[in-house]
Amino acid sequence: MSKLVPPHGSEVLIPLLAPEGERAERLRQAKRLKQVPMTSRETSDFLMLAMGAYTPLPGFMGHDDWRGCCADMRLTNGLFWPIPITLSCAKDLAGAIAVGETVALVDQDSGEAMGVLTVAEKYPIDKAFECKQVFRTEDPKHPGATKVLGQGEVNLAGAVVALSEGLYPQQYKGLYYRPAQTRALFAEKGWRRVAAFQTRNPMHRSHEYLAKIAIEVCDGVLIHQVLGALKSGDIPAEVRVEAIDKLTEHYFVPGTFIQAGYPIEMRYAGPREALLHALFRQNFGCSHLVIGRDHAGVGSYYGPFDAQHVFDTLAPGSLVIQPLKIDVTFFCYICAGMATARTCPHGPEQRLEISGTRLREMFAKGEKIPDEFSRPEVVAVLQKYYSGLGQ
Repeated sequence: MSKLVPPHGSEVLIPLLAPEGERAERLRQAKRLKQVPMTSRETSDFLMLAMGAYTPLPGFMGHDDWRGCCADMRLTNGLFWPIPITLSCAKDLAGAIAVGETVALVDQDSGEAMGVLTVAEKYPIDKAFECKQVFRTEDPKHPGATKVLGQGEVNLAGAVVALSEGLYPQQYKGLYYRPAQTRALFAEKGWRRVAAFQTRNPMHRSHEYLAKIAIEVCDGVLIHQVLGALKSGDIPAEVRVEAIDKLTEHYFVPGTFIQAGYPIEMRYAGPREALLHALFRQNFGCSHLVIGRDHAGVGSYYGPFDAQHVFDTLAPGSLVIQPLKIDVTFFCYICAGMATARTCPHGPEQRLEISGTRLREMFAKGEKIPDEFSRPEVVAVLQKYYSGLGQ
């Protein structure tokens, strides 16, 4: 019997990916169905449903689940869920689709048919309401709010059968692990307490410090990075993977970490997204999620520790996974090492902190990145990337 945390709201994982032997024929059949395009965010959610990361959802949410999710982070059956998982389409296309009809879901960027949806419900939503509840803003400059405000007028709800995972399994071979696979890896290593470290950035010394704190208090850490679409200015996944490979090769004890990736697209929803990150990491088998400063935030829409505080507002039993809350990390010249405000008594003048904007500027200008901020092996990978941008 597994010693890992159970999947969210279920005794077993519920992946929606059809058996491999059935997929080719069912994809041929899907070509004869009405085609519903999915945005990059919707495709990423579809892939999370496919791999079982959104257990126990059977597909895209109906109106009452959408509203309950937005209003109080509860589905109609009482299950905790912090961010709606929905599929939108244009009003004229929705009008041509009957409730009960099965439609093909197509990634609008690649044109690839990914699976099918049996439509149980069609409904419009209050986009401003969703934005205010999930993102705390309707500001179109917020990347997540922009996605919601720009989506189709009608949502389609119903059960999904996934027939493809696109290029992810091949493109990220050895990195693209489904929840059943990470759970098997943890069990093989004898891990019971596993911390997930979420990242959409290369890991500098502060990230390394956070991950190593997690290793100290748990059996191991899952370095779990975003492989889906990011906002402008973020480092591409393949560059980030190379940088993390260099870091773990030189500075981590073998057998204490697993590096993996997952196909979600960031919403930059701050506290709400931190809760979603925790929920699906529980499905991956993690008992803890590292929550540092401004987790899943963007700009100044959220306070630096809102994503930590939100866990204290949850009703008992909402999640099994627990947050591993860690203060702002930095290098202190007097302490001569990495520290947080809880462990370092020295003033800000003794601390090395470099913002992401300043770091990109330093790379662009070819300035030396201090070893106290980032390992030289990581800097070399990133310098090569930024040099290529200037060509």
